[in-house]
Amino acid sequence: MKSTSRPPWVDHSRHMRQRTLGIAIHLLAFVGLAALYYVGFSLFFDTPLEYSLKRTNVVLQREYDRLSQRLDTLDRVLVNVAARDRNIFRILFEAEPYDFGKEESNKLNAHENLLSMSNKQLGRLFVDEGMSGFEKRLAAMAAVDARLKEQIATYGDYLNYIPAIQPVVNQDLTLLTASYGMRIQPFYKHLTSHQGVDYTVPEGSRVFATADGVASEVIERSTSFGKCLIIDHSNGYKTEFHHLSRIDVVKGQRVRRGDIIALSGNTGLSFAPHLHYEVQYKGMRVDPVHYFFMELSPEQYERIMTIARSGMQSFD
Repeated sequence: MKSTSRPPWVDHSRHMRQRTLGIAIHLLAFVGLAALYYVGFSLFFDTPLEYSLKRTNVVLQREYDRLSQRLDTLDRVLVNVAARDRNIFRILFEAEPYDFGKEESNKLNAHENLLSMSNKQLGRLFVDEGMSGFEKRLAAMAAVDARLKEQIATYGDYLNYIPAIQPVVNQDLTLLTASYGMRIQPFYKHLTSHQGVDYTVPEGSRVFATADGVASEVIERSTSFGKCLIIDHSNGYKTEFHHLSRIDVVKGQRVRRGDIIALSGNTGLSFAPHLHYEVQYKGMRVDPVHYFFMELSPEQYERIMTIARSGMQSFD
Protein backbone atom coordinates (compact mmCIF):
# COMPACT_ATOMS: atom_id res chain seq x y z
CA MET A 1 0.00 0.00 0.00
CA LYS A 2 1.44 3.44 -1.14
CA SER A 3 1.82 6.37 1.32
CA THR A 4 -0.35 9.59 0.53
CA SER A 5 1.74 12.06 2.57
CA ARG A 6 3.12 15.13 0.64
CA PRO A 7 6.75 16.01 0.55
CA PRO A 8 7.92 18.66 3.03
CA TRP A 9 9.03 21.05 0.25
CA VAL A 10 5.44 21.27 -1.05
CA ASP A 11 4.13 22.46 2.33
CA HIS A 12 6.99 24.93 2.61
CA SER A 13 6.24 26.45 -0.81
CA ARG A 14 2.55 26.76 -0.01
CA HIS A 15 3.38 28.45 3.26
CA MET A 16 5.64 30.96 1.52
CA ARG A 17 2.90 31.89 -1.00
CA GLN A 18 0.39 32.47 1.76
CA ARG A 19 2.88 34.57 3.68
CA THR A 20 3.72 36.65 0.58
CA LEU A 21 0.03 37.15 -0.17
CA GLY A 22 -0.59 38.31 3.40
CA ILE A 23 2.28 40.79 3.22
CA ALA A 24 0.95 42.15 -0.11
CA ILE A 25 -2.56 42.52 1.32
CA HIS A 26 -1.21 44.39 4.36
CA LEU A 27 0.93 46.60 2.15
CA LEU A 28 -2.01 47.47 -0.09
CA ALA A 29 -4.16 48.18 2.95
CA PHE A 30 -1.45 50.47 4.35
CA VAL A 31 -1.12 52.33 1.05
CA GLY A 32 -4.91 52.71 0.84
CA LEU A 33 -5.13 54.03 4.40
CA ALA A 34 -2.25 56.43 3.72
CA ALA A 35 -4.02 57.73 0.60
CA LEU A 36 -7.30 58.17 2.48
CA TYR A 37 -5.46 59.96 5.27
CA TYR A 38 -3.75 62.30 2.79
CA VAL A 39 -7.02 63.07 1.01
CA GLY A 40 -8.84 63.70 4.26
CA PHE A 41 -6.02 65.85 5.61
CA SER A 42 -5.93 67.91 2.42
CA LEU A 43 -9.64 68.68 2.69
CA PHE A 44 -9.29 70.35 6.08
CA PHE A 45 -5.65 71.49 6.26
CA ASP A 46 -3.22 73.17 3.83
CA THR A 47 0.06 71.63 2.98
CA PRO A 48 3.15 73.86 3.42
CA LEU A 49 3.25 74.39 -0.35
CA GLU A 50 -0.45 75.32 -0.53
CA TYR A 51 -0.08 77.66 2.45
CA SER A 52 2.89 79.38 0.79
CA LEU A 53 1.00 79.78 -2.51
CA LYS A 54 -2.03 81.25 -0.75
CA ARG A 55 0.13 83.76 1.08
CA THR A 56 1.76 84.71 -2.23
CA ASN A 57 -1.66 85.16 -3.85
CA VAL A 58 -2.77 87.47 -1.02
CA VAL A 59 0.35 89.62 -1.49
CA LEU A 60 -0.15 89.74 -5.26
CA GLN A 61 -3.82 90.70 -4.85
CA ARG A 62 -2.89 93.56 -2.52
CA GLU A 63 -0.25 94.77 -4.98
CA TYR A 64 -2.75 94.54 -7.85
CA ASP A 65 -5.33 96.56 -5.88
CA ARG A 66 -2.68 99.17 -5.07
CA LEU A 67 -1.67 99.49 -8.72
CA SER A 68 -5.32 99.69 -9.79
CA GLN A 69 -5.92 102.55 -7.37
CA ARG A 70 -2.84 104.33 -8.69
CA LEU A 71 -4.05 103.87 -12.26
CA ASP A 72 -7.46 105.29 -11.32
CA THR A 73 -5.79 108.30 -9.72
CA LEU A 74 -3.63 108.90 -12.78
CA ASP A 75 -6.68 108.57 -15.01
CA ARG A 76 -8.59 111.22 -13.02
CA VAL A 77 -5.57 113.53 -13.14
CA LEU A 78 -5.32 113.03 -16.91
CA VAL A 79 -9.01 113.85 -17.35
CA ASN A 80 -8.62 117.09 -15.35
CA VAL A 81 -5.45 118.08 -17.22
CA ALA A 82 -7.12 117.32 -20.56
CA ALA A 83 -10.15 119.44 -19.62
CA ARG A 84 -7.95 122.40 -18.66
CA ASP A 85 -5.89 121.92 -21.80
CA ARG A 86 -8.98 122.00 -24.02
CA ASN A 87 -10.19 125.18 -22.30
CA ILE A 88 -6.83 126.84 -22.88
CA PHE A 89 -6.86 125.78 -26.52
CA ARG A 90 -10.25 127.41 -26.89
CA ILE A 91 -8.83 130.64 -25.46
CA LEU A 92 -5.96 130.66 -27.92
CA PHE A 93 -8.15 129.31 -30.79
CA GLU A 94 -5.79 126.51 -31.63
CA ALA A 95 -8.23 123.59 -31.33
CA GLU A 96 -11.03 122.29 -33.51
CA PRO A 97 -14.54 121.80 -32.03
CA TYR A 98 -15.15 118.48 -30.36
CA ASP A 99 -16.20 115.45 -32.41
CA PHE A 100 -18.35 113.74 -29.76
CA GLY A 101 -19.59 111.02 -32.11
CA LYS A 102 -16.04 109.98 -32.89
CA GLU A 103 -15.14 109.92 -29.20
CA GLU A 104 -18.08 107.62 -28.42
CA SER A 105 -17.15 105.32 -31.32
CA ASN A 106 -13.56 105.11 -30.08
CA LYS A 107 -14.78 104.23 -26.58
CA LEU A 108 -16.99 101.44 -27.96
CA ASN A 109 -14.16 99.98 -30.05
CA ALA A 110 -11.80 100.08 -27.07
CA HIS A 111 -14.38 98.28 -24.91
CA GLU A 112 -14.81 95.52 -27.51
CA ASN A 113 -11.04 95.06 -27.74
CA LEU A 114 -10.83 94.65 -23.97
CA LEU A 115 -13.52 91.94 -24.00
CA SER A 116 -11.51 89.92 -26.53
CA MET A 117 -8.31 89.92 -24.44
CA SER A 118 -7.17 87.15 -22.09
CA ASN A 119 -6.49 87.79 -18.41
CA LYS A 120 -2.76 87.74 -19.10
CA GLN A 121 -3.10 90.31 -21.86
CA LEU A 122 -5.31 92.52 -19.70
CA GLY A 123 -2.79 92.38 -16.89
CA ARG A 124 0.04 93.35 -19.22
CA LEU A 125 -2.06 96.14 -20.73
CA PHE A 126 -3.24 97.77 -17.51
CA VAL A 127 -0.27 97.15 -15.24
CA ASP A 128 2.71 97.41 -17.58
CA GLU A 129 1.78 99.29 -20.75
CA GLY A 130 -1.05 101.23 -19.10
CA MET A 131 1.11 102.63 -16.32
CA SER A 132 3.90 103.62 -18.70
CA GLY A 133 1.49 105.19 -21.18
CA PHE A 134 -0.38 107.16 -18.52
CA GLU A 135 2.79 108.57 -17.03
CA LYS A 136 4.16 109.61 -20.45
CA ARG A 137 0.88 111.26 -21.46
CA LEU A 138 0.60 113.00 -18.12
CA ALA A 139 4.12 114.40 -18.42
CA ALA A 140 3.51 115.55 -22.01
CA MET A 141 0.18 117.22 -21.22
CA ALA A 142 1.61 118.87 -18.12
CA ALA A 143 4.40 120.34 -20.26
CA VAL A 144 1.88 121.63 -22.83
CA ASP A 145 -0.28 123.05 -20.04
CA ALA A 146 2.72 124.89 -18.57
CA ARG A 147 3.70 126.34 -21.95
CA LEU A 148 0.18 127.54 -22.67
CA LYS A 149 -0.11 129.15 -19.25
CA GLU A 150 3.10 131.04 -19.95
CA GLN A 151 1.69 132.24 -23.27
CA ILE A 152 -1.58 133.30 -21.64
CA ALA A 153 0.31 135.25 -18.98
CA THR A 154 1.95 137.31 -21.72
CA TYR A 155 -1.44 138.43 -23.01
CA GLY A 156 -2.34 140.29 -19.82
CA ASP A 157 -5.62 142.22 -20.15
CA TYR A 158 -5.92 141.18 -23.80
CA LEU A 159 -8.18 138.30 -22.74
CA ASN A 160 -10.69 140.81 -21.36
CA TYR A 161 -11.38 141.88 -24.96
CA ILE A 162 -12.20 138.37 -26.22
CA PRO A 163 -15.92 137.42 -26.07
CA ALA A 164 -16.06 134.70 -23.43
CA ILE A 165 -19.54 134.55 -21.84
CA GLN A 166 -23.15 134.19 -22.96
CA PRO A 167 -25.02 137.45 -23.64
CA VAL A 168 -28.03 136.43 -21.50
CA VAL A 169 -28.61 134.52 -18.27
CA ASN A 170 -28.80 130.89 -19.40
CA GLN A 171 -27.69 128.78 -16.45
CA ASP A 172 -29.66 125.67 -17.45
CA LEU A 173 -28.46 126.07 -21.10
CA THR A 174 -31.95 125.48 -22.54
CA LEU A 175 -32.58 129.00 -23.93
CA LEU A 176 -30.29 128.55 -26.94
CA THR A 177 -32.59 127.23 -29.66
CA ALA A 178 -30.88 127.95 -32.99
CA SER A 179 -27.15 127.67 -33.58
CA TYR A 180 -24.62 128.78 -36.17
CA GLY A 181 -24.92 127.09 -39.59
CA MET A 182 -27.55 126.21 -42.17
CA ARG A 183 -30.99 126.67 -40.61
CA ILE A 184 -34.60 126.93 -41.81
CA GLN A 185 -35.65 130.56 -42.25
CA PRO A 186 -39.02 130.98 -40.44
CA PHE A 187 -40.63 133.32 -42.96
CA TYR A 188 -39.59 131.77 -46.28
CA LYS A 189 -39.21 128.16 -45.04
CA HIS A 190 -35.94 127.39 -46.80
CA LEU A 191 -32.42 126.65 -45.63
CA THR A 192 -30.23 129.70 -45.24
CA SER A 193 -26.97 130.55 -43.52
CA HIS A 194 -27.61 131.49 -39.88
CA GLN A 195 -24.46 133.31 -38.79
CA GLY A 196 -25.17 133.59 -35.09
CA VAL A 197 -27.18 131.99 -32.29
CA ASP A 198 -30.74 132.66 -31.12
CA TYR A 199 -31.85 132.78 -27.49
CA THR A 200 -35.59 132.47 -26.85
CA VAL A 201 -35.85 134.92 -23.96
CA PRO A 202 -38.87 137.02 -22.96
CA GLU A 203 -39.05 140.55 -24.28
CA GLY A 204 -37.22 142.90 -21.91
CA SER A 205 -34.62 140.35 -20.73
CA ARG A 206 -31.21 141.78 -19.83
CA VAL A 207 -28.46 141.61 -22.46
CA PHE A 208 -24.81 141.68 -21.34
CA ALA A 209 -21.56 142.70 -22.99
CA THR A 210 -19.52 139.56 -23.52
CA ALA A 211 -16.14 141.35 -23.47
CA ASP A 212 -14.65 144.80 -22.94
CA GLY A 213 -15.01 147.17 -25.88
CA VAL A 214 -16.64 150.25 -27.39
CA ALA A 215 -20.17 150.62 -28.78
CA SER A 216 -19.25 151.26 -32.42
CA GLU A 217 -22.75 151.23 -33.94
CA VAL A 218 -26.16 151.87 -32.38
CA ILE A 219 -28.94 151.23 -34.88
CA GLU A 220 -32.39 152.24 -33.67
CA ARG A 221 -34.30 150.93 -36.67
CA SER A 222 -33.48 148.29 -39.26
CA THR A 223 -35.93 146.38 -41.43
CA SER A 224 -34.16 143.07 -40.84
CA PHE A 225 -32.37 143.49 -37.49
CA GLY A 226 -34.70 145.92 -35.69
CA LYS A 227 -32.86 147.71 -32.90
CA CYS A 228 -29.25 146.59 -33.26
CA LEU A 229 -26.03 147.14 -31.31
CA ILE A 230 -22.47 146.40 -32.44
CA ILE A 231 -19.52 146.44 -30.03
CA ASP A 232 -15.94 146.70 -31.30
CA HIS A 233 -13.41 144.99 -29.03
CA SER A 234 -10.37 146.54 -30.81
CA ASN A 235 -8.57 143.23 -31.37
CA GLY A 236 -10.28 141.95 -34.49
CA TYR A 237 -13.39 140.92 -32.57
CA LYS A 238 -16.85 142.44 -32.87
CA THR A 239 -20.13 141.30 -31.32
CA GLU A 240 -23.63 142.05 -32.62
CA PHE A 241 -26.98 142.03 -30.81
CA HIS A 242 -30.18 142.09 -32.94
CA HIS A 243 -33.96 142.53 -32.37
CA LEU A 244 -33.54 144.55 -29.15
CA SER A 245 -36.37 146.40 -27.47
CA ARG A 246 -34.06 148.98 -25.88
CA ILE A 247 -30.39 149.96 -26.16
CA ASP A 248 -28.81 151.31 -22.97
CA VAL A 249 -25.50 152.60 -24.39
CA VAL A 250 -24.61 155.33 -26.86
CA LYS A 251 -22.17 155.26 -29.74
CA GLY A 252 -18.58 155.58 -28.55
CA GLN A 253 -19.36 154.48 -24.98
CA ARG A 254 -16.91 152.03 -23.41
CA VAL A 255 -18.35 148.87 -21.86
CA ARG A 256 -16.92 146.07 -19.76
CA ARG A 257 -17.70 142.37 -19.81
CA GLY A 258 -20.90 141.75 -17.84
CA ASP A 259 -22.33 145.28 -18.24
CA ILE A 260 -26.03 145.47 -19.10
CA ILE A 261 -26.05 147.07 -22.55
CA ALA A 262 -29.63 146.46 -23.79
CA LEU A 263 -32.92 144.63 -23.34
CA SER A 264 -34.06 141.86 -25.67
CA GLY A 265 -37.12 142.32 -27.86
CA ASN A 266 -38.97 141.37 -31.00
CA THR A 267 -38.10 144.20 -33.40
CA GLY A 268 -37.29 143.91 -37.09
CA LEU A 269 -37.77 140.68 -39.04
CA SER A 270 -38.32 138.50 -35.99
CA PHE A 271 -40.56 135.44 -35.71
CA ALA A 272 -40.91 135.66 -31.90
CA PRO A 273 -39.24 137.46 -28.97
CA HIS A 274 -35.61 136.44 -28.91
CA LEU A 275 -32.01 137.69 -29.01
CA HIS A 276 -29.82 137.09 -32.04
CA TYR A 277 -26.13 137.17 -31.09
CA GLU A 278 -23.11 137.11 -33.43
CA VAL A 279 -19.33 137.06 -33.03
CA GLN A 280 -17.01 138.35 -35.77
CA TYR A 281 -13.25 137.85 -35.95
CA LYS A 282 -11.34 139.89 -38.53
CA GLY A 283 -14.50 140.33 -40.59
CA MET A 284 -15.50 136.66 -40.53
CA ARG A 285 -18.55 135.51 -38.57
CA VAL A 286 -17.67 132.54 -36.33
CA ASP A 287 -19.70 130.19 -34.14
CA PRO A 288 -20.43 132.03 -30.86
CA VAL A 289 -20.84 128.76 -28.92
CA HIS A 290 -17.06 128.29 -28.99
CA TYR A 291 -16.72 131.60 -27.10
CA PHE A 292 -18.58 130.68 -23.91
CA PHE A 293 -15.50 129.06 -22.32
CA MET A 294 -15.29 131.42 -19.34
CA GLU A 295 -18.59 130.31 -17.80
CA LEU A 296 -18.98 126.72 -19.11
CA SER A 297 -17.32 123.57 -17.83
CA PRO A 298 -16.28 120.91 -20.38
CA GLU A 299 -19.44 118.95 -19.54
CA GLN A 300 -21.66 122.02 -20.00
CA TYR A 301 -19.90 122.85 -23.28
CA GLU A 302 -20.62 119.34 -24.55
CA ARG A 303 -24.27 119.70 -23.50
CA ILE A 304 -24.80 123.11 -25.13
CA MET A 305 -23.19 121.82 -28.33
CA THR A 306 -25.71 118.96 -28.35
CA ILE A 307 -28.58 121.38 -27.73
CA ALA A 308 -27.35 123.72 -30.47
CA ARG A 309 -27.17 120.92 -33.04
CA SER A 310 -30.74 119.82 -32.28
CA GLY A 311 -32.43 123.09 -33.40
CA MET A 312 -33.01 123.45 -37.14
CA GLN A 313 -35.17 126.63 -37.37
CA SER A 314 -33.97 130.12 -36.60
CA PHE A 315 -36.17 132.96 -35.31
CA ASP A 316 -35.03 135.60 -37.84
